Amino acid sequence: MLKVAYLSDVGLVRAVNEDSAFVQEQGDGWSLAIVADGMGGHQAGDVASRMAIEWIPRGLQSLESALTGEQRAERMRAAIEAANGKIFEFASEREHYHGMGTTVVAVLASRDHAVIGHIGDSRAYRVRDEQIELLTEDHSLVNELVKNGQITREEAEHHPRRNVLTRALGTESSIEVDVQEISWQPGDVLLLCSDGLSGLVERHRMLQAIRTEGTLEDKVRLLVEEALSAGGDDNVTVILIENAAEPEAVQSDGEAG
Repeated sequence: MLKVAYLSDVGLVRAVNEDSAFVQEQGDGWSLAIVADGMGGHQAGDVASRMAIEWIPRGLQSLESALTGEQRAERMRAAIEAANGKIFEFASEREHYHGMGTTVVAVLASRDHAVIGHIGDSRAYRVRDEQIELLTEDHSLVNELVKNGQITREEAEHHPRRNVLTRALGTESSIEVDVQEISWQPGDVLLLCSDGLSGLVERHRMLQAIRTEGTLEDKVRLLVEEALSAGGDDNVTVILIENAAEPEAVQSDGEAG
C-alpha cells in the first residue's frame, strides 16, 4: 500500500505562499502527487502554481489500468504540456501576469513503478535503506554552470543567481518536460519538495528526518521544521510517498472472540 503525507509552509520571510501541493488516489493502486513553486510579481506565482495543480490532474484522470509504463509517461508529459499551455495563455491575456510561471514535479506511483515528470528546480528523491538519491535534474542557471565545469557543486549552493531557472511551466508557449519511469520497492520513500527545503537543508539531514521513528505526517513536519530552523527564507513544501510493506496477516486460533 502507498501512504502519502504533505505540508506546505509560507516560511519565515515571505508574505505569500506561492507553493502549491496536490495528492490524490487515482484508483487501481495508483497515487498522484504534485509540488509546484510559483514565480512572478503581483502574486502571479501563487496563481501559476495553483493552475498547475488544477490542470495536471485533469490530464491524468481515468487512466486505464492496462497502460504500459511508457504510455503512462506519455500521458504525464501530455498533462504537463497542456497545463503549460493553459498558464501561458492566461498570463498572455493579462498584463499583471505576463511572465508568470511555476516549477512542477509530479509523480504517478503504484507499488512497483513510478512515473516522474518535472520542470524547474523542485525535486524528487528516492530514499532506500540509508541512501537518498536525487532523481531529477534542476533546470537552473547554476546547474548548467556546474555541468559545464564553470563552478563546483559546493559553489552552486551559495551562488547569488541560484534561483534563476532555465525552464519553467507557463513562461513559454511550448516547453520540454523531463519524464522518467523508475522502479521502487516496499520500504522505499519518495520525497517531493520545493527548493525551500532542498536549498536550505543538507541531504543527510533530509535522510535523517525520513528515517526517524514516527508517522509519515511527523516526518513531513520534521522536514519543514528543518527548513525553518535553517532560516526559512522561502516557502517550503514537502510530500512524502511511502511504499509501505503490507501488514502481515494475523493468525487466528479459530476461537470466536
